[in-house]
Amino acid sequence: MESTGRESLRKIEISAPCAVYAASFSADGKQILSGGTEGVIRRWQVDDGHEVGEPIGIEGREIWAISLSPDRRSLVIGLSGHPFVRVLDAQSYQKVLDIAAGHTDTIVSVNISPDSTKFAAGGDDCVVFIWSMTTGERLLGPLQHDAKVVAVLFSPNGDRIATACTSIRIFNSDNGQQLLEIPCSFYSDIASPLAWSVDGRQLFAASYLEVRRFNTSSGSLLGKWHVSGGTGTTSILLSRNQRFAAVVAQCLISFWDTSTHQQIGTIIARTSDLWAVELSHIDDCIATGEENGKVSLRNLREIIPGSYFTTVNLPFMYLDDAAFKSWTQGDLARVDELFTEQIADPLYHAHALAQRALVRGRLKQWDMAVEDAKKSIEAQRTVIGYIANAVSLIDNGDHDLAIDVFDLVFTDGLVTGHNNFILLIKAIILFECGKHPNAISRLDNLINIVDDKSLYIIAQMSFLLEGILVDDREMELLVRARDAIPFQSCPHLVAISLIFGWDFDKLDVAIELQLQKCIKPFEERGDAAMQSKNTDEAILQYSSALSLNLSNSAGLLVKRSKARAMMKLWEEALKDASDAIKADPGSPWGYERRYAVLHGLQRYDEAMDAFTRMLSLIEGSDDQETRQLGTKYVSPSQSEKIIDNVVHGVSKTCPLVLIDVKRGLLCDDQKRSHTFKSEPEFNELRSSMTEELDDERIQRVVVKYFRYVTLSHVWQGKEPSFQDVNSAGSVLGLNSSPLNEKLRQFCEVVSKEGYRWAWSDTCCIDKTISTVLNQSLTMMYKWYEAAASTFVLLEDVDSPSALGNLTGSRWMTRAWTAQELLAAKVIRFYDRNWKPYLGDTRSNHKESAEIMQELADAIGVARQTIIDFNPDDLAVRARLCLASTRNATVEEDVAYSLIGIFKSDIRPQYGEGDAALGHLLEEIVARSGEVTVLAWTGNSSSYSSCLPATLAVYSRPPGASPATNYAEMDALVAVLRNSLPQTDAIPIYDRVIRLPPARFANRRLYLPCVIFAVKRLGVHHFGGGRNYRYRARVSGIGDVEFQTSDLLSTTEPRKLIFVHPWIRDLYDPLDGFSWGSTDEEDEEEDVSDPETDAGSAPSSPLAAVPAVTMDDYTRALRMIARLQQPFHVLVLQKQTNGELKRVATEHEIVLPGIDRRINFARDIRTEVVEIL
Repeated sequence: MESTGRESLRKIEISAPCAVYAASFSADGKQILSGGTEGVIRRWQVDDGHEVGEPIGIEGREIWAISLSPDRRSLVIGLSGHPFVRVLDAQSYQKVLDIAAGHTDTIVSVNISPDSTKFAAGGDDCVVFIWSMTTGERLLGPLQHDAKVVAVLFSPNGDRIATACTSIRIFNSDNGQQLLEIPCSFYSDIASPLAWSVDGRQLFAASYLEVRRFNTSSGSLLGKWHVSGGTGTTSILLSRNQRFAAVVAQCLISFWDTSTHQQIGTIIARTSDLWAVELSHIDDCIATGEENGKVSLRNLREIIPGSYFTTVNLPFMYLDDAAFKSWTQGDLARVDELFTEQIADPLYHAHALAQRALVRGRLKQWDMAVEDAKKSIEAQRTVIGYIANAVSLIDNGDHDLAIDVFDLVFTDGLVTGHNNFILLIKAIILFECGKHPNAISRLDNLINIVDDKSLYIIAQMSFLLEGILVDDREMELLVRARDAIPFQSCPHLVAISLIFGWDFDKLDVAIELQLQKCIKPFEERGDAAMQSKNTDEAILQYSSALSLNLSNSAGLLVKRSKARAMMKLWEEALKDASDAIKADPGSPWGYERRYAVLHGLQRYDEAMDAFTRMLSLIEGSDDQETRQLGTKYVSPSQSEKIIDNVVHGVSKTCPLVLIDVKRGLLCDDQKRSHTFKSEPEFNELRSSMTEELDDERIQRVVVKYFRYVTLSHVWQGKEPSFQDVNSAGSVLGLNSSPLNEKLRQFCEVVSKEGYRWAWSDTCCIDKTISTVLNQSLTMMYKWYEAAASTFVLLEDVDSPSALGNLTGSRWMTRAWTAQELLAAKVIRFYDRNWKPYLGDTRSNHKESAEIMQELADAIGVARQTIIDFNPDDLAVRARLCLASTRNATVEEDVAYSLIGIFKSDIRPQYGEGDAALGHLLEEIVARSGEVTVLAWTGNSSSYSSCLPATLAVYSRPPGASPATNYAEMDALVAVLRNSLPQTDAIPIYDRVIRLPPARFANRRLYLPCVIFAVKRLGVHHFGGGRNYRYRARVSGIGDVEFQTSDLLSTTEPRKLIFVHPWIRDLYDPLDGFSWGSTDEEDEEEDVSDPETDAGSAPSSPLAAVPAVTMDDYTRALRMIARLQQPFHVLVLQKQTNGELKRVATEHEIVLPGIDRRINFARDIRTEVVEIL
């Protein structure tokens, strides 16, 4: 190792154990990192070459590339084997992540984006990937190539990536679109042959014995220079100030002026091929890695002229920083002083005189300027001397002499290396002398012959802005000059600016103003076409304006995007929107168009990303008008909240769990909501609500999406349960069995009919959780009612089905199927093969008169009642009759299946036996006061003696009381009026109407009734088994016979009473009726009967007619007259403890009516009796 020390560093050589393929300076610039075939990274001190710390092991993989991130926080390593790419922390050198998938072979080139968020890698597997720096996620790729990729390089702003293979390819680094392919060959596959210009408009490439410079927009060759030595160039590095390039040709490094393409400084020659080359962070040091294991460091200030680091390098001129700064800032007096000082230095004497002449000309000291210029030529004939002489003569008005003097540059043979630039100066001098056609012609010729035209085009534009060029060339020249504007800071233009006093700083503004004048008519015509809906013409006009490719083209691109979107030219419209964003990233309107187009393309997620970005830019805008425009938009969070609220509301009417028929999964409301948010329906809805919330549409879309179909069927053994489906993963994963297939086929039919969700009572209820089971039982009617459709599977009906098969099916006998039939608004019947019943393919079989009539005939309910069933529209007794023929496997289900039909609030509790039915009937009486529930014969329930043991007793309607017409009633009243005084009749009436409604409490029935005492009781006949027929003498009635299985005591007849509980049937149909009210109370409050059911039995013998006015005496007489007609009674027996219990009878007990000869005040008693 050789070193002369850091202070006077000229060269340090370090010997590494193996060949060095990669090198990079450390984050702080104090170390050089090297790696190669050894499989470790070594760190060397830049000052003295000593190794620092232990080698960093990379698991024995050869290291082919090292790249330090621009933020100096990360190192990316390219390797020869799995994992192929590793990311290290640039400070601790600890592993951050490995790229374990994607690449399949050695990575020879890695590069990190300018923002340090991602990196690209390419190599022997002929592909390029772009990866996230933080997560290792693949962001882009694979970008396929036809051979090994030797270089990957992000553009300065990161929007593109260039690759070197058998050609140069440039890709969009966001979407991978190939933008350009430039033919170019490369000498070595271990190289860094590409370098971007700082503005991204040019790309330098080391190709064999040349360095080529390409236009990155068109791919055209802008210039090239030959590199001597070796057999081919392998790498090129540009200094960060773009002043010079280091070019590697095998074991040689040469340095080149990037403006003149001239070689500068001395060549570094090594004894072995250079495989790694890296410039330090401030370009003052170059590090190399060699095939022979050498790592060398060279101080570039000892190799390259100092002007490339600290002084200004302009053609033909010698300026130090102070003079340059003062001149460019307009402090010409100070510049004059500085040049005066330099004149004393023989080395700069001639140049200082010439440059002072130019300054004095700018100061309008023309005679002194001419004198300085002459002295400069006399001292030394230089190009700048002749230029200064000509300019000073022009300033003095001697144009012809100025031209002649400048031509001496050519005759004196001073033109070497800057021929075209000298010709450009000549054209400018001619222009300044008023020889405009000649100047323009010369400039045109130069533009035609030079490779890099930017300098000359800008000069040409300066002519244009003086108003010299003709109009038919203006558009073309404006566009060409605008493209060349980024070149305006090149040394040649700076020199022109200083020599002639031309100001290029505002050239771009001037060009833009000129172009605006040219494009304004196109834009106005496009706007007019849009207003008239002529989108074809609008696109044409906007395209004409955009052909100028203005830097502020965002507005035009937005307009053309809108026009193209109106024609559904989505891809073209999207490109315009994206280009508008690139042209003006800070404007929200490019994002607004991107959102609109992506919405049209149904790419809703991306559309909302664009919309969100648009809102962010609007909110952060300094422009008040823009912020005001933003108020018309609805934020995604706001629209999503509204949608969530609607989803929540809809979910309340849905079952707790539904089957996702698309995936076979059981989903609760949260899972369904999550699924919805991943669906196009949600994304489209959210994307459609950016300007106005359409509540009706949101409701419509949400309701449609969450529609579900319920299954109605007969259980057949071990149906698949909630746990079975979850264990199998889904309905689709269930084992093959007939019952599992039934469930799967149901889901298939539901899906085929266009629904997403289905519900089956087999697997959609977790019956192991009592609260879930109870809630499901109580809500089931409403779930069937809210379903989009109910599919009924008649598993005992063959194909083809025939009329009558439905009513003959077991489905008609089951308790639960009654509510499923009645609750469903839409229903479809299927045979065992899932074929529509009777071949009727309509969507709703409730619209089939034939099927509905078959059902109506079978269950004894009107067809329209089945179609439009409402529990309130069917009498209690009729609903009980409907349920009386149904049965259930589990005793309690007989009651639980009627919860919805009776709007019951009972809480299911399996194991309670017949108490379930007792609770239901008890609640019916308690809620409605409806005592027809008590009109039954047969056995009593163990729950209450007043209630039956089974619903089957309601299959027989109770006997009807004989009808009494109005004439007969009037005759009966007339007789009573003559025999029953008002003082006796009215108190009876008052006692009856003051009776409260029936109610249950603590399993006791509190029954309002008219009571008839039993005076004598005898056994009239003994039937078979335990049936007894009794004859009773009843007060006010006479002898009555009845049959019961109870053994009654004939010695204690007064323990029996007969009761008439049908109080509402006693009240006059011509008058209003309220439980427990007086006439005065009726005037204050109208309490209607909550359960006046058509068809209730026993029923009033008079049909309901409009109320008429009558006096209390008449009302009382009419009530007593009705008691004189036959009526049904219940038998109650007083127990040993004094409590009453109903005596169940085999037949209804019908009394002939009260005897006209009785003592009404004594024999007609009213009371609320408490019955066990």
